Amino acid sequence: GSTPLKSTFRGTIRREDIRATEKDKVEVYKSFRPGDIVLAKVISLGDAQSNYLLSTAENELGVVVARSEAGVQMVPISWCEMQCPQTHTKELRKVARVQPQFLQT
Repeated sequence: GSTPLKSTFRGTIRREDIRATEKDKVEVYKSFRPGDIVLAKVISLGDAQSNYLLSTAENELGVVVARSEAGVQMVPISWCEMQCPQTHTKELRKVARVQPQFLQT
C-alpha cells in the first residue's frame, strides 16, 4: 500500500519493472548502480533468494541517493541524470521525483 517501511531491506527490481512505458528498451545500467538508494513500491514478496520484488514504474519512484565514483553524493539535474558536485561528472539514473511527504525535515 502507501505505508513506508521503517527499516531498510534488499530487493530485486526486474528490468520490466523499471519504467511504465517502453519496457523493452530499458537499459538497467542507465537507471541504477550498485549502492544507490531507491524509492520503490513492493509488488511481491518474491522468493527465498530475491526477498522482495520492487517496481519503480512511476515518475515519483527511482534513485533518491547516489554516490559518484569520487564517493561524493550526487545531485539530481534532470529526471534521468545526476551530477557530482565535486567533479561535475554526469551519470545516468532514473531519478525519483520525491514527494514532500517522504522528505525528512
